[in-house]
Amino acid sequence: MRLFTFLLVLVMVPAAAADRTITRLDGSKISYADIDAQVNRMMQAGHVSGLGVAILNKRKVAYLKAYGYRDTAKREPLTVDSIMTAASFTKSTLAYAVMQMVEDGTLRLDAPVQSYLPKPLPTYEGYDELARDDRYKKITIRMLLDHTTGFDNLRRPRIGGKVVIRFEPGSRYAYSGEGIRLLQLVVEEVTHRPLNDVLKARIYGPFNMRRSSMTWQPQYEADHALPHDKNNAPLVLNKRLTADAAGSMQTSIADFSRLIEAVMQGKRLKRTTRDEMFRPQVEIFSRYQFPTMSTETTDANRAIRLSYGLGWGLFFTPVGKAIFKEGHDNGWQHYTVMFDDAGSGIVLMSNSDNAEGIFQGLLETLLGNKWTPVEWEGFVSVL
Repeated sequence: MRLFTFLLVLVMVPAAAADRTITRLDGSKISYADIDAQVNRMMQAGHVSGLGVAILNKRKVAYLKAYGYRDTAKREPLTVDSIMTAASFTKSTLAYAVMQMVEDGTLRLDAPVQSYLPKPLPTYEGYDELARDDRYKKITIRMLLDHTTGFDNLRRPRIGGKVVIRFEPGSRYAYSGEGIRLLQLVVEEVTHRPLNDVLKARIYGPFNMRRSSMTWQPQYEADHALPHDKNNAPLVLNKRLTADAAGSMQTSIADFSRLIEAVMQGKRLKRTTRDEMFRPQVEIFSRYQFPTMSTETTDANRAIRLSYGLGWGLFFTPVGKAIFKEGHDNGWQHYTVMFDDAGSGIVLMSNSDNAEGIFQGLLETLLGNKWTPVEWEGFVSVL
């Protein structure tokens, strides 16, 4: 039997905090003290090293707290400002900036990607296989954002790390980090600026995300989390030195929840642009999100109309539209979901390979969200 060791931080909750409450989606209340108790219980049961939790009510962050450790070996506590690798939260952050570029006319959703590049796409490093496949000329900015390019999630080593097209662009959904990497290339070519500068101007600066960057920064040394494996052992931290729109962003639960608050409030976007971003572009029938090229389908998520918008996943519930994004890398597991009509949402960020096992319990207990397609996501509950 595998032996797990869980390090639990006990937090004394002041009386004033114990009286404060969060409103869940069904209108019921949960107190700060009960949130603490439930999060600590689930973390212990799931052997989760560290977890940041932000809950939004009325489109504002109403609860923000870090639990557990940023480094279990040194017993250093996780803080709301501890830097974590955002993993695929990076993709939706870029999407929000791209929609600003669409709004100001810098980009057009249905313009071919090739129209923004000064030379043919197959001449760029890693794209030379596309010289044999003219379908790359059909790929648009919209397809990059709604994951319908036909690209693999990530380049396959067996073909030399080359990008290839697996199905007719625009015909179906298949999550693709490579599509987002191509979007990064477009953004950098059009703006003549590195991606981090673009995001600093359009996202990090305006939303007061002072501890966020596409690459590792020296100031992160004082307070950063280490990723942890399933045995709660720290893993080697990849201090990203090159921007990768598929997942290199460094951020904290405090910073990323500021972005989610801004997204919920529609800051720096017109209503029509925001509506288009969160309009279903493609319905999803795959049984699981990964592996992306599996042809196994299901009708299990038809009732919630599981679909993808532009950079964000969507599903529909009795309390209205839900907008979601997950993040997953070695030792990092994250999830956020916003209920647009209700004005409520949650951000979960963890430095543990075990965290997804408690996400369903956290979503249901803290927010009253019973609709996230956990099987499709691959969130196997351990509670």
